[in-house]
Amino acid sequence: MTNETTKTVVVTGASRGIGRAVSLAFAREGYDVWALARSAESLEALRKEGGERIRPLTVDVADESALLAACKTVLAAGTPRVLVNNAGITVSAPLTKTSTADLSKVMAVNVTAPFLLCRELMPAMASAGGGRVINIGSITATRGARYTSAYCASKHALLGLTRALSVEYARKNVTVNIVNPGWVETDMFAGATAAITKTTGRSEEQAREALAAMSAMGRIIQPEEVAAMCLFLASEAAAPITGAAYAIDGGEAA
Repeated sequence: MTNETTKTVVVTGASRGIGRAVSLAFAREGYDVWALARSAESLEALRKEGGERIRPLTVDVADESALLAACKTVLAAGTPRVLVNNAGITVSAPLTKTSTADLSKVMAVNVTAPFLLCRELMPAMASAGGGRVINIGSITATRGARYTSAYCASKHALLGLTRALSVEYARKNVTVNIVNPGWVETDMFAGATAAITKTTGRSEEQAREALAAMSAMGRIIQPEEVAAMCLFLASEAAAPITGAAYAIDGGEAA
């Protein structure tokens, strides 16, 4: 692994939700954080909160040329030790109402962007002595869910990418793992509760309770809990772990 005094992490979708929590957690642990997101304003707010270790980089990960340029910017400053592919979007609609454009957009953000980041950064990690790739998936990476065919397909693909790259880089000291959260207190969760309220007439609290009840623990996961798992997978304690899928879902998948 690289020198502890120069450890760097790249986080996509860094300005809110899980990505924000991950960025702040790594900054507190002494990492320099390349924080990638579309909103310059949100990234500036993150930088103010996280301090000088936050390196904002405004980029739409669905834009291939912009993403490749961002990778060059990162590598020009030094090889990152950790990559957290967190950026993700969803489309909630029946199959017949999911357009090809919807599918393409979801796949671009959820699959193609992580693929490109891995392709551009992993060889440098290997040459530098090693690194860690942590993909943020979903419980839908291992199970089906109605009205989310595009999203579910993308997370299954991300799981496949994780497994393939973990094997390819297993002897190059670069581990690749995936974290599969259940419902997390994020904007995506807020959107789901709003949709339930709109379609069923339930209150927001009732909608929250319905989603929480899907897990054995009956609770919503917090972004900081996902961040804690990412820190573990980046630690020396996780050195022999690769190709693994960690469910953080309160027992929902069980």
